[in-house]
Amino acid sequence: MTANDAPVLRVAGRPVARYVIRPELPARLSPRPYLHPVTTLAGTAVTELGPADHLHHLGVGVAVPDVEGHNFWGGRTYVRDRGPTELDNHGAQRHTAFQLCDPDGFVAQLRWVAAGTELLRECRTVAAVELTSSAWALDFTFSLTNVTPDPLSIGSPATNGRPGAAYGGYFWRARGESRAPDVFTADTEGEAAAHGARADWLALAGATWTLVFAGATDTTRQDPWFVRAADYPGVGSSLAAEQRLTIEPGDTAVRRIVTVAADGRLDRDSAAALVRKAVGR
Repeated sequence: MTANDAPVLRVAGRPVARYVIRPELPARLSPRPYLHPVTTLAGTAVTELGPADHLHHLGVGVAVPDVEGHNFWGGRTYVRDRGPTELDNHGAQRHTAFQLCDPDGFVAQLRWVAAGTELLRECRTVAAVELTSSAWALDFTFSLTNVTPDPLSIGSPATNGRPGAAYGGYFWRARGESRAPDVFTADTEGEAAAHGARADWLALAGATWTLVFAGATDTTRQDPWFVRAADYPGVGSSLAAEQRLTIEPGDTAVRRIVTVAADGRLDRDSAAALVRKAVGR
């Protein structure tokens, strides 16, 4: 494998995701590795890359809008009492090496750099797991280690004064269709009820596909879900919902999210069963 190759994840011999490690993107989009396209086993694409409404939405990956004031999300920065503001504060995630790279998964090392300084070092572990003949799971763990001599604080537009906008962490920009996808959890229905909920799993169902997102550790399950359906289809975790997340020097914040990608529209029981199989609980 050469440095510029984009590994392709496979399930039962079928390609299901491409991992782009060094995208050529302008600085204001916060360049970072991402997975796109991601597909179901039948080949239906369930991600989008750089859609017109949010050019900085890059398939599946990790994006954080505020790391000590540096933007690793892309686009404008939400500034308290000013709103979304164009700032020259964008960082970049730089792929440095693969510790492992197999057809069904990889372990990658990344550096989070802003203003010429490395702030975080990430270990990213991704695996593609077959569940059934029509469903597979993307098992995604990211570990962020503070490599600076001082505490690092992670925030979101919500912690900076914009209610309901606690995005930042794992994020999946889903397939756009003429009709907004349905959203449900084990005990709620609809975008309004699911957004901000601390639910074991959350489903996004399109015309011929369903994505089911599940926190796979106790810490991850404490993060509320960030959900959009009507404006655009996207689901992510919230590392900083009510308050900023501080990582002390040398400490590491770890999150693991497993996402089921299924052909067809799953009902609540089917979604829950696949999550149990994927996460093992």
